[in-house]
Amino acid sequence: MAMEHQAQHAAGDDGASRDPGHLRQHGVRRTAPGSGPMTASATALMTPPVDEDEIEAADSFDLPGADLSSEEISVQILAAQADEFTCASCFLVRHRSQIALDRGGKLYCMDCEG
Repeated sequence: MAMEHQAQHAAGDDGASRDPGHLRQHGVRRTAPGSGPMTASATALMTPPVDEDEIEAADSFDLPGADLSSEEISVQILAAQADEFTCASCFLVRHRSQIALDRGGKLYCMDCEG
C-alpha cells in the first residue's frame, strides 16, 4: 500500500479525483461565509424599505372583475383625422403610413398584412 501511495504521489495523483471527501476534516462542519444564523440588524439591512406612496397608489386600483356597474364613464370620441385610416381586418385606427394594402377601397395595416 505504501508503494502504491508513493507511485500515485510521484505521478501527481493525490487521490482527489477518486475521493472528493479526502480533504474533509472529521467532526468539523465547514460553512460558507455568511451562512450562519442571521442577526436582526442583518435582516433589517436586507429588507427593502416600504414606499408608502406606492401602497396608496395600489389601493386606488380596481381589480379585474370588479363590479363597475355604478361607475359612470365619460369618453370623448373624435372623428378619424385626415392622416388616419381604420384597418378593415383588425379595425384599429392607424396612421396612413401604416397602410400595407388597398383592396377594393378597403385598407389593411402592416400588422395584418405583414
